[in-house]
Amino acid sequence: MDKPIIIAVAGGSSSGKTTVVNKILKNFVSEKVEVIRHDDYYKDQSEISIDERRKINYDHPFSLDNDLFYEDLKKLISGKSIEKPIYDFVELNRSKKKELIHPAEIIILEGILILEDERIRSLADIKIYVEADEDVRLIRRIRRDTKERGRSLEQILTQYLETVKPMHYAFVKPSKRYADIIIPNDYSHDVAVDLINAKIITILKK
Repeated sequence: MDKPIIIAVAGGSSSGKTTVVNKILKNFVSEKVEVIRHDDYYKDQSEISIDERRKINYDHPFSLDNDLFYEDLKKLISGKSIEKPIYDFVELNRSKKKELIHPAEIIILEGILILEDERIRSLADIKIYVEADEDVRLIRRIRRDTKERGRSLEQILTQYLETVKPMHYAFVKPSKRYADIIIPNDYSHDVAVDLINAKIITILKK
């Protein structure tokens, strides 16, 4: 198999990255595509209690095992399968289960800090940054974390003010300068997705 197309999709928390990824996926049903969430590579925290885990700054690059992430990507590019970790957002720790990921024609990487690490950026053929209004992102985060991650409003707001917002301005937003395409997710992004799909098709034909 030829080298897969690597697409990196970054952006602030709840900016709409998954929506963009899903729109891209709809156009490539016949191709083999894998989506890898950067969140699944949060470092293992089994040695500390869940109360201590809640104090971890999960929006700082140091919270992610980018060494493992980079090595796994290189294996996929070379045609080897990997056992990807799975992160449990309720337990705030890696699950004991792993997911088998096989090499694919298109590999989509998604995460708030996916463009922050130079090694990961260097592997990407297309780098995307999804932008959204700060208030919109906070509202989406509240809805997601209360419904899907079992967190209280107080926990969500405390984390947002103490780590999410400051880390966004320190690490996430500055990574926008590395993007090939910036998508404003406050509006329809069909045109941007069409351009991305056209670029993917061009690379596939080569």
